[in-house]
Amino acid sequence: MMEEEVILVNSNDQPIGTMPKLQAHIEGKLHRAFSVFIFNRSGELLLQQRALDKYHSAGKWTNTCCSHPRPGEETILAAKRRLKEEMGMECELRPVFSFSYLAKFENGLTENEYDHVFFGFSEAVPQPDPKEVAAFRYISLEELESSLIEEEEKYTVWLKICFKELKTHYKKEQSNG
Repeated sequence: MMEEEVILVNSNDQPIGTMPKLQAHIEGKLHRAFSVFIFNRSGELLLQQRALDKYHSAGKWTNTCCSHPRPGEETILAAKRRLKEEMGMECELRPVFSFSYLAKFENGLTENEYDHVFFGFSEAVPQPDPKEVAAFRYISLEELESSLIEEEEKYTVWLKICFKELKTHYKKEQSNG
């Protein structure tokens, strides 16, 4: 089986090529990614604990689902595909914001991503793929905010980086109805 490829982008998220996913992480090339955040009707966020054998951030808690669109694949369709593959869930998703980040890991890999954030709302019970997800839980944004400070080592770097903006957008959505 061929290794999955990622879409290399410039700082404006314009595609400039493709590269095998692991190679992009070895070389630290900027590439397109997405992060999905699913909330229940109580306003709790569905977190997943990454599988223990992931090549970086293994066992860390993070947003509901995240990955990379394939070359030629629309980002929102990739987000829906991975939500189904990772968490066994389907729901409407909508784009909320994007952010870029650069993070180097102890194993020598680098995440350099232009990350598209999607929100969804669902009461479905997750049926996670154990190769992707070790565990899942729902948490209030207030509880998560405290935990990100008190136990920051338990969470992925991208969740910590985007949390403030995530919370702002979620509150804005709640006030708009």
